[in-house]
Formats: sequence, structure tokens, C-alpha cells
Amino acid sequence: QVQLVESGGGLVQPGGSLRLSCVASGLNLDYYAIGWFRQAPGKEREGVSCISGRAGPTYSVDSVKGRFTITRENGDNTVYLQMNNLKPEDTAVYYCATVLQWRIYDGNALDAEVYDDWGQGTQVTVSS
Repeated sequence: QVQLVESGGGLVQPGGSLRLSCVASGLNLDYYAIGWFRQAPGKEREGVSCISGRAGPTYSVDSVKGRFTITRENGDNTVYLQMNNLKPEDTAVYYCATVLQWRIYDGNALDAEVYDDWGQGTQVTVSS
């Protein structure tokens, strides 16, 4: 049974940083893609970043390029989302999700409909 657990959210001031973790169990991440998504109150879920398989490729939405980095440590079933220079508009519940690697390409990597299994989410609040 696939299980995803996110952690690392919290309250941070604008310009600050957080690192989110997504620990996966019940699957071998070498064969899966992990995506990070976020949902703010009253808004639709938005794809943020994705890493496919052991070492990429990676995909990110334009609004976070240059600020957020998605990584996976070698041999580790954990995917990280390093978020720097956070802005109030980054405030949301952040979710990780997984899907078989072969189903991902650059046209759908940030499409929530593609993903099969989801974590429970972690709250990120950017406010002074």
C-alpha cells in the first residue's frame, strides 16, 4: 500500500525559506514520479514541481522557478521541496503525490489528474 507523508510546513516571513519533505513507502521511487501541488483557500489545486524517477527530469511552474528546488537524495525514498524567497502568495496547503514514471512527460507533469496517490498535506503560511 502506497503511503505519502509530508512534513516541514509552517509559518515564515516573506523572503524566508522552508524545506518540505515527502516520505514515500510501499513503492520504489526509482520507478515513480513525485509531484508537489498546493491549494490555497478558494483556489484550485496547482502543480508546483515534479521530479521523475531516480534523477529527474524535473518540472516547475513558472511562478516558482528560481525560488523552489525539487530534489531526491540517492537511495532515499524522500523527495524534498526547498522553497526560498517565499512570498505571501505561496501560502497554501502543500501536497505530494505519486504516479508511475512512464506516465509523466512535460505536458502533464504538473496536472493533478494524472497522479494516483496523495499525502495528507502540510500547511505553509507566508506572512509578516
